[in-house]
Amino acid sequence: MSRTENTPRTPATPARRPRLTDEHGRRIRTWELLLRYVLLLAVLALTVGPFLWQLSTSLKGPTEDIFSSPPRFLPSHPTLHNYARVADTIPVWDYALNSLKVAAANVVTNCVGSALAGYALARPRYRGRRAATLVFVLAMLVPAESIIIAQFTTMRELGLNNTLVGVVLPGSVAAMNVLLMRNAFRNLPYEIEEAAWVDGANVWQRFLRIALPSVKGTLAVVAIFAFMGAWDDFLWPLIVLSDPSEFTLTIGLNYLHGTFANDERLVAAGTIIAVAPLIVLFACLQRYFFRGVGEGAVKG
Repeated sequence: MSRTENTPRTPATPARRPRLTDEHGRRIRTWELLLRYVLLLAVLALTVGPFLWQLSTSLKGPTEDIFSSPPRFLPSHPTLHNYARVADTIPVWDYALNSLKVAAANVVTNCVGSALAGYALARPRYRGRRAATLVFVLAMLVPAESIIIAQFTTMRELGLNNTLVGVVLPGSVAAMNVLLMRNAFRNLPYEIEEAAWVDGANVWQRFLRIALPSVKGTLAVVAIFAFMGAWDDFLWPLIVLSDPSEFTLTIGLNYLHGTFANDERLVAAGTIIAVAPLIVLFACLQRYFFRGVGEGAVKG
């Protein structure tokens, strides 16, 4: 009898299911995982629910009751007539174009200004760099409402009242964006720039060819924040603009709330028109929001 026949066969052990662990290596129990998903679904309902309800209201026809009890979420006969009524009531596309001009200018000025200021605060070594950084930190602590009168008088002295330039100028470089770029530049190893300096590269060449391409993710986040802040801004354009032809979209849609306050369908359609560009922008660039932690890292 051969040796293989005498050797007892051990039963095959079933494959174990992988255990779910948290960031500390602790095993996650089933009820903990279920609780997390329930909380996430609750937060999702609170954040996305109002938008979906506005979208549903904007698609309901004039004969459909929007105050029925219990409320009906899905419209019986969806229609885009409410969006056409918004365009007939106010020059919504002219207002949207003004908002696009302001948002695009705000993106350009914030990206350029924040990148330059962030690089100056992070890379060159000079006396007073920490004090300059502290100034930007303190600027974030000042409420915008407390300086809005000073901004208005400054725009009036410059002759920029009732212009889109006057809308853009106060927010052209945000302190938070400067600090975001500073932190991204600080994560870059100094050895890379020192090697470029040995090769004869000046400060502008090191900034444009080495530092800036390494922080594209944070630069995209700054662009998104700048666009959203300028597109959603209501108080400052309301104060500085008086000519209806220069109104941005947020101010123009205010006419729907004042004159047609009883027509919730019209107000909902105007709200969706204002929010739609932000949703498209975030859907296209959302992956850049998750690159901030490892920004500036060097691949091996």
